[in-house]
Parts: sequence; C-alpha cells; structure tokens
Amino acid sequence: MPVIINFLFGCRHKQITRPITPVHKPGTRAEQTYVACLECGTRLRYDLESMRVGTVMPPPAAPANVIAARSLL
Repeated sequence: MPVIINFLFGCRHKQITRPITPVHKPGTRAEQTYVACLECGTRLRYDLESMRVGTVMPPPAAPANVIAARSLL
C-alpha cells in the first residue's frame, strides 16, 4: 500500500538516517552533511547548526572508472 501512495503523492521522507558527513582526503573538496530517506533513497541536506533537514541534494556523480567502463559497453 505505501508504494501506491508514494507513486501518487511522492515520498514524504519520514524515515531517515542519522546525519552523515562523508570523510574526505586532504586537498579534496569536503562534501556537505546529509540524511538519506530509507524508503526512496533521496539524499537531503542537513544543517548541523540548526539541526534541521533541508532541500534535496543532486544525486552523487559516478566515479571516472565507472563512466569509462560504461563507455566500453
């Protein structure tokens, strides 16, 4: 039943993960803290100062080796 409701009205993102801040190597750009919806997988920005969920984040970019492998197919 929830699948039909999500199809008609969209996911309400009620079940989300804890805030996640990806670790990055020195010299690389730090990614923003986010939470993910456990039902649909959407990533949402998370503000650590106000402790609030924000707007939807764009999907992560595929690594270069995955893009290269796809071009061989």
